[in-house]
Amino acid sequence: MTTLIRLEILRTLRNRRYLLFTIAYPALMYFFFIHAYDSTKLAGGLPVKTYFMVSMATFGAVGAVLTGSAQRISLERKSGWVRQLRLTALPGRAYTFGKIAASAVTTLPAILVVFAVGASQGVSLGAAQWIGLVAALWLGSFVFAALGVALGYAAAPDSVQTIVMIAYMLMSLFGGTWFPVSGSLEKFAQFNPVYLYNKLATFTQPGHSLDTVAVAGLAGFLAVFVAAAAVLYRRDTRQA
Repeated sequence: MTTLIRLEILRTLRNRRYLLFTIAYPALMYFFFIHAYDSTKLAGGLPVKTYFMVSMATFGAVGAVLTGSAQRISLERKSGWVRQLRLTALPGRAYTFGKIAASAVTTLPAILVVFAVGASQGVSLGAAQWIGLVAALWLGSFVFAALGVALGYAAAPDSVQTIVMIAYMLMSLFGGTWFPVSGSLEKFAQFNPVYLYNKLATFTQPGHSLDTVAVAGLAGFLAVFVAAAAVLYRRDTRQA
């Protein structure tokens, strides 16, 4: 399984689309948002530069795992590669968890690059806060890695890209990625994993700790998405 994970990571990091859309694009969007908003005000209880640093890091991280794993798995199913792997000694659960782990590892560059840009623009956090924020966002990305694997088994190759992009954009739009969610919209956002993902940054506010409600919600989504990936994998096995 470790060999599979290593190969998946190397293949992703060599992909120019990954480098452009999940690393460079969120960093450029960060510059756009911090200049479009009044940097002296707060957004979602955080300084504008900190808020959009986190939201663009999560935007890149979610994009890295959703668009990468879902489309790749769907194409591998079409080409017969997944069927060939089933003939080896590699257990199905190892393939599924290997995909989730490899996808999650590729989110680190997306997070670190945006954080480096944020630091260069004046975002000031303590060392423990920087480390904690990186760890929280990286661990949170496993939720979307599992979702990407599930979508890869659920959708056909000719429709998976459309399905992933619609889900990605809707979750981002109503999850606080482009603007702070408040009022009645926030009640519905509680059921959006991207909103909960962005809430992991609230501990950087003075007097706040890690949002345990968001953590619990993400843990629930992770369990659901992993279960869905397992069920869809078994269904795909029966149909093969």
